[in-house]
Amino acid sequence: MVEIYRTILSGEAATERFAASLAPLIKSGDLLALSGDLGTGKTTFARAFLRAFCRVSDLEVPSPTFTLVQTYSAEEGTVIYHSDLYRLKGPDEIEDLGLDDERETAVLLVEWPDRMPVDWWKNALKISFNHVRGDADASRTLEISADNVDWQKRLVGRFGPR
Repeated sequence: MVEIYRTILSGEAATERFAASLAPLIKSGDLLALSGDLGTGKTTFARAFLRAFCRVSDLEVPSPTFTLVQTYSAEEGTVIYHSDLYRLKGPDEIEDLGLDDERETAVLLVEWPDRMPVDWWKNALKISFNHVRGDADASRTLEISADNVDWQKRLVGRFGPR
């Protein structure tokens, strides 16, 4: 993976602003892989991203922890599958969710992507969240990386220097 961008997000509002700024760059067939420990901002990012992408500021975005997949439609017809793979044991269980059938025509927003098949990573935009140790403001580091040259062309320079 090639690192494209790294920053510190100071709290939920910064995470939400970043997600909203990324939303206009996303298109059908994109896979956003959100990784990080519990409580690092993956679901906060996903909610803000979905609200911005669908252009519905009060969109109800429940965590898919128990349903595993939630489906949304954007105004222009793009379908987004928000999935939380935390409860899966491994990539073999993803087949039952039907996400593989949607990879080329929908946007996949995946929390806990370490449970997805290895071949999915070649086209993924990896967004990693980590706690900043000792920070009382609940800051997180955010790192974006990708192997796919298309991602690198779309994003390098978009958010400022690395």
